[in-house]
Amino acid sequence: MPVNQTLAQYSDWSYFTAFALYALALLLFVAYYVRRLSALEARAEARSETAEKVLVGSGAGGATTTADATGAADSAADGYGPADNDSHEVVEKFRKAASIGSMAETVLYIGVAVHLASVVLRGLSAGRFPWGNLYEYITVFTLFAMVIASVILRRNETRVFWPWLLTPVAALMFYGGTSLYAESAPVVPALQSVWFPIHVSTVSIGGGIFLVSGIASLLYLLRIKQPKGAEKGRLGKLAMPLPTAKTLDAIAYRTAIWAFPLFGLGVVFGAIWAEVAWGRFWGWDPKETVSFVTWIVYAGYLHARATSGWRNAAAAWINIVGFATMVFNLFFINMVVSGLHSYAGLN
Repeated sequence: MPVNQTLAQYSDWSYFTAFALYALALLLFVAYYVRRLSALEARAEARSETAEKVLVGSGAGGATTTADATGAADSAADGYGPADNDSHEVVEKFRKAASIGSMAETVLYIGVAVHLASVVLRGLSAGRFPWGNLYEYITVFTLFAMVIASVILRRNETRVFWPWLLTPVAALMFYGGTSLYAESAPVVPALQSVWFPIHVSTVSIGGGIFLVSGIASLLYLLRIKQPKGAEKGRLGKLAMPLPTAKTLDAIAYRTAIWAFPLFGLGVVFGAIWAEVAWGRFWGWDPKETVSFVTWIVYAGYLHARATSGWRNAAAAWINIVGFATMVFNLFFINMVVSGLHSYAGLN
């Protein structure tokens, strides 16, 4: 089937437009992150001044005042946004941060829509599912990660998660669009199978969810080193706008629970396809092997996370190792190691 060059061109334009929108959203989310940090620091300073005044006045029958101030401080610390007892300056800082955050989310969602258009147009231009080479796989992988994150990160508390997630997504899209780009074309005969879209779709959806899970585990490790309300130094400032360690750990664990069976199904579907194409279910090809190892590592993470007696920090490290093996499989195995799965489209 001949390639529709017009649709292919529109797909390329949509891809780079989506990248530009993600880059703009990243800058806005960084600005939001900084604004929120400023608001939290202003609140902490105000609380410190209030506490000092209460201590000075406590000698003259100020026990009730102390209790009231402590309750107000706790209320301010627990709320994600401005509290009733916050000063006008603090409330205004939170308001400006929220305004930038809303703007960033609008740009982000437009970017996701354009990203989706790029994938659809790529498929229509070649008359096939658009993940036949490494450039297309990264396009679909990042799209699934962004769509899934858009569903998961809807609460205001998790808005600060976006700059951390957008950084690897934008880096992957930049690398894919420059170093890995391949013209729209029919796939090689080995990929012309009904199992092609089934296998790659499940693996890429699982991988996209694992990306969110891996970032959450990284932030969880940062947060437990800098507990909420007791942050110190530069790392403390970096961690201050983040949600609690409990929230970050919950995001990592719940997303991994979703991704694990999907990724496992992808491996199973690949084995079925291998039997149809090569006459065997499993041949210990490099990509098969590393995919299986990745799945085992994630099984270890879920087991460790659900087992009493295991520290959540140790489980988080296992989750990060699992994501590292998946990235290794994506790039090193596809681009360096020669095997039956060498369809990167770089030759």
